[in-house]
Amino acid sequence: MCGIVGYVGPQDSLGVVLEGLRRLEYRGYDSAGVAVLADGQLSTAKKAGKLANLEKQLAEADLPAATIGIGHTRWATHGGPTDRNAHPHVSADGRVAVVHNGIIENFVPLRAEVEATGVEFTSETDTEVVAHLLTATYRALPAGPDRLAEAMRAVSRRLEGAFTLVATHADEPDTIVASRRNSPLVVGVGDGEYFLGSDVAAFIGHTRNALELGQDQVVEIDRTRGATVTDFSGNRVEPTAYTVDWDAAAAEKGGYPWFMLKEIAEQPRAVADTLLGRLGESGELVLDEVRLSDQELRDIDKIFVVACGTAFHAGLLAKYAIEHWTRIPVEVEVASEFRYRDPVLDRSTLVVVISQSGETMDSLMALRHARDQKARVLAICNANGSTIPRESDAVLYTHAGPEVAVASTKGFLTQVVACYLVGLFLAQVRGVKYADEIAAIVDDLRALPDAVARVLEQMEPVRELGRSLADANTILFLGRHVGFPVALEGALKLKELAYIHAEGFAAGELKHGPIAVIDQGTPVVVIVPSPRTRESVHGKVVSNIQEVRARGARTIVIAEDGDDDVLPFADHVIRVPRTPTLLAPVVTTVPLQVLACEIADTRGLDVDQPRNLAKSVTVE
Repeated sequence: MCGIVGYVGPQDSLGVVLEGLRRLEYRGYDSAGVAVLADGQLSTAKKAGKLANLEKQLAEADLPAATIGIGHTRWATHGGPTDRNAHPHVSADGRVAVVHNGIIENFVPLRAEVEATGVEFTSETDTEVVAHLLTATYRALPAGPDRLAEAMRAVSRRLEGAFTLVATHADEPDTIVASRRNSPLVVGVGDGEYFLGSDVAAFIGHTRNALELGQDQVVEIDRTRGATVTDFSGNRVEPTAYTVDWDAAAAEKGGYPWFMLKEIAEQPRAVADTLLGRLGESGELVLDEVRLSDQELRDIDKIFVVACGTAFHAGLLAKYAIEHWTRIPVEVEVASEFRYRDPVLDRSTLVVVISQSGETMDSLMALRHARDQKARVLAICNANGSTIPRESDAVLYTHAGPEVAVASTKGFLTQVVACYLVGLFLAQVRGVKYADEIAAIVDDLRALPDAVARVLEQMEPVRELGRSLADANTILFLGRHVGFPVALEGALKLKELAYIHAEGFAAGELKHGPIAVIDQGTPVVVIVPSPRTRESVHGKVVSNIQEVRARGARTIVIAEDGDDDVLPFADHVIRVPRTPTLLAPVVTTVPLQVLACEIADTRGLDVDQPRNLAKSVTVE
């Protein structure tokens, strides 16, 4: 959840670290801090609140020039978001500084052990115990070139939970060490300089060359010896090198007031990039990495889609498409509940794990449970080289590019499109759809970027509507068929960004309870299916609009071009292009993103960094 940066090289380390923290602040903004090492002394600065608070403090402080440094931006778990709980945490002798992402589950007995030696803790965090343990372990080891790395390995073996740890020692002026278990960390390799980051955004302004770190591994970056990776037992490991396929400009706002607005505007390109290269030379669909044979996929008789938050809503849409195209039963599970309810899994089960970051802890634990039960696992992910794709049998990368705003927009749309591709791929392998049928659906998918672009061109009335709704206390969202997950996603976006009570309902459930909360003037957003949708669902939703309006609701209707049946009952109509029913969420979701963003902005809130949230949830 937190953002971590480390640097060793010829540049001013403080500048490099602060630049990295700015790019990682989406991961947490309860506090921030840095530590630099110069002339055998550690100097630190840290401050509660956003990074700007730390930068103000640094402007008034006098940290020495240094070429080695670490930094941290925090999402609080143990201990409140205060100055003293901010990272880095320093050992009692002032020789070791540590930053940490994750949770150390056995920190209570470890803290008692350290306190028994007479050490007094200065924070409420679980992280501080690591600084003291590193110091004691380091002292007990003989001098040597990897003394700090060995101390980190020894301490890491004692820790339980999920963690990325980065540490520097005043006695080792050329070295930073880091350790990871169930928490993200990547290494950047520049020209005579080395970087550490929770993701590649931390160093993308300096290098696009990166190294993957595996589970239970320690990396030592040294000015002269480069990057050395070992497992927790000290065995040398050869890391996998890769090149990042986007640059620093992709992570900048590009003139938009919010990253979220930029990312909404990037959605046509992001959807197009997700589709790019998916057809082989003979017209067959291609995924990025499939380590499953066609026969193994033919043997699948049950699919679970596992995800959290916005990705869960993408999974709900996957169910409609995959079941329709493949006739395989699909269940969609909240990742945090999946393994605890003891699902029935075997070699004939496919578990699809959706995660934008590839490091979502609940989803990762669900994946590992599925693997333990011998199920096959396919990942849908945006982050090349992250843990979830590496531990899966197959992966489809969304290629959405960096998404900095905490509330996901292009990440969601590309996940939905990726789910469609998975469904079509399974239909292809299992032979339940002819090649020309798949090609026709692919053609419909290829039309989506232009459709999204057309939606974005006509959003000014939606922005105006958003400004008029900024004082609302409650907004309800209704949808049916594939419109139901869209309603859930619209409500989530509004809660995330504007802190307004919002709920999404299946429109057919309206009379089973939710209609009781309708009052005079209550805004109700209705996602109307196409009149071409099967079994007269369209007419039923139009009836729902009449029902809520009769009870005083202010009706806001999203309907496709040419649907005039809604006009007599809609206070506001938002038009979207005609799109095949199963694909319609890719266009109907976009106005809800813009609406939530405008309402939050009008209320004077931070659109990119909503309170209490962080981009990637890397703790359970």
